[in-house]
Parts: sequence; structure tokens; C-alpha cells
Amino acid sequence: MKPTHEAKRTRKRWLEFGTVGLIGVGVQLGILHVLARYGGMAPMGATAAALEVTLVHNFLWHEQLTWRDRPSSGVSERVRRFITFHAANGGVSLAGNLVLTGVLLHYAGLPLMGANLFAICACSVANFFLADHWVFQAMGGPQA
Repeated sequence: MKPTHEAKRTRKRWLEFGTVGLIGVGVQLGILHVLARYGGMAPMGATAAALEVTLVHNFLWHEQLTWRDRPSSGVSERVRRFITFHAANGGVSLAGNLVLTGVLLHYAGLPLMGANLFAICACSVANFFLADHWVFQAMGGPQA
């Protein structure tokens, strides 16, 4: 059975999402390393700060690359998207990263960077679907 146009578009969008996400992982882990090792921050505080910078980075790239076929209709929609991206992806990532990193760090004995990388990967699927079906929908509803 031949994939539909929408299935192909979703696959392409997932690859773009993953590309932005991989760059975001580098941003997050780099900032986490600097803040925890050289900035003297506690692991959970450093994780939250690194995640915040990564959320802004990823939103900007997703808007320009991953969901470029669904442009904002204006400044108010762009602000709405930023807020919903922060709430959706930020909520999943913040809760998931802090909880999973903490559990893996303290109970499984993983090193900070490995625990955080695992947490990032675990949150990515939920983040994609929230972004695709909620954050980057046009004000008028779903687009093809």
C-alpha cells in the first residue's frame, strides 16, 4: 500500500523535528555541562536552566523549518504558539527531564549526562504530537 501525502508529510516533519531536536540536545547538554561543572549549579537547577534555553531554541527552529508550511497569521498567533509550545513541550520536557533525570541519577546510578539524555529521548514522541496537533495548528484548525 502506497503511503498517503499526509503520511509522507508527517514522516518528513518527524525527521525535521528530530533534526531540530538533535541540535537542541547538543544545546541542552552543553549548557547543562557548563552550568553544573563550571557554574556550580545543582544538577536539577542546571537541568531546568538548560531546558529553558533549549525550548526557545527549538521553538524558533520548529517555526522556521518543521512547521514552515503552517505560518503564523500574525504576531498574536506567534505569541500564542510560543506560549502553547512552552506549556506543552516545556511541561512535558520539564516534568519529564526533572523526574526522569532525578530518578535515573539517584536511583539507577546513571551519570548526570546519561540520565538527562535518556529523559530527553523519552519526552520527544509526546512533544512531537503536542506540537503537531496543538501548537502549530493554524487558528482556523488543521491544515493539510
